[in-house]
Amino acid sequence: MSSVVRIERVAKTYRLGEQTVRALNDITLAIEPGVFLAISGPSGSGKTTLLNLIGCIDQPSSGDIYINEENVSRRSANQLADLRARSIGFIFQTFNLLPVLSAAENVEYPLLRRKDLAAAERKQRVDYFLDIVGLGKYARHRPNQLSGGQRQRVAIARALAIEPAIVLADEPTANLDQATGAEILRLMKEINEELGVTFIFATHDEKVIDHANRRIEIEDGAIRAFGVRRPDGDWQIIRAAANAAP
Repeated sequence: MSSVVRIERVAKTYRLGEQTVRALNDITLAIEPGVFLAISGPSGSGKTTLLNLIGCIDQPSSGDIYINEENVSRRSANQLADLRARSIGFIFQTFNLLPVLSAAENVEYPLLRRKDLAAAERKQRVDYFLDIVGLGKYARHRPNQLSGGQRQRVAIARALAIEPAIVLADEPTANLDQATGAEILRLMKEINEELGVTFIFATHDEKVIDHANRRIEIEDGAIRAFGVRRPDGDWQIIRAAANAAP
């Protein structure tokens, strides 16, 4: 099976004053389509850096990243922006909704850079995905008229509206209460199973990991273990002596 994401010998370094900080070190992994994957690890472990590289927000210092088997490691900023607009949805813990826009307008916003979509198709997508997340009747509400859970549902609809191959979520339940967070996780799991969209989370929340069927544990910029959910619900954990694809 081809991979939706493939990472080969990737490292990422940053300059911090006079020091060079190595955020990721020699990461190699492959992610198959349709998984519900949690990248877990303590703060500063490199999980958000890895998520940003997969999302083409950042580029590796060395190594190669493939999205749908196309190498994106050395594409221009405009090429990466176009890729994100077509293939990668984002869900943020702070929702990142534009306060002056309605729920429908927030969902439509990433579609506006798509010259291949007519206004009628944009509206069709907005209506469809707001219905999927249960907010069709709130389409004209602005973010300050919605609860935290409703705002996260708008963010999910916005991520899905581009019909992405991958949805990336960085601590998506961190700013939600326990009951609302559980409800949002169930919704994302249903969307994953019904639409076949690949979800990749950066998280240290065990509740998120409990919903996952794949798991990567990262520490000090290196993969320490891979996990695959067995049919009985338990994890099969593979400890990584060196980074490798599961």
